[in-house]
Amino acid sequence: MTRILFVCLGNICRSPTAEAVMRGLIAERGLEAEIEVDSAGVGDWHIGKGPDERAVAAGARHGIEVGGRARQVAREDFERFDWIVAMDDRNIESLRALAANDPEIPEPVLLRSFDPEAVAAGELEVPDPYYGGEDHFDSVVDLVQRGCEGLLDAVEADRASAQ
Repeated sequence: MTRILFVCLGNICRSPTAEAVMRGLIAERGLEAEIEVDSAGVGDWHIGKGPDERAVAAGARHGIEVGGRARQVAREDFERFDWIVAMDDRNIESLRALAANDPEIPEPVLLRSFDPEAVAAGELEVPDPYYGGEDHFDSVVDLVQRGCEGLLDAVEADRASAQ
């Protein structure tokens, strides 16, 4: 089983969107028994709350069901998950601090680093839509979709090379 954790600031917008998008892609490829996904936030402001209703609405407009309850990243997550996938550089910094630079812990990666267009443009962060309008949330779904497709390709390639 390969485990992927998506991480953003509060776990109510970007990371639950990425979790939902990835669940859909995993189902399309018939990999539900092989890949597990979850999401969390580096902050504790929204623990126990559902996703932002604007994220839910943007997901619905794209045929994606965004759900779950917000939780905060825990130190144990670094041992449980094979891939720690962050939305922006601030998330990466927070994750590294939590991991205390332990070399045994998987290095967090940016989701858009798996999108060739984003890499070519040098735009690797998924912007936080929280203070934006509906269009910001729709943009996040599009960015996350491309990143998740590339990430899933990388996960599958990694799994194939390990066998």
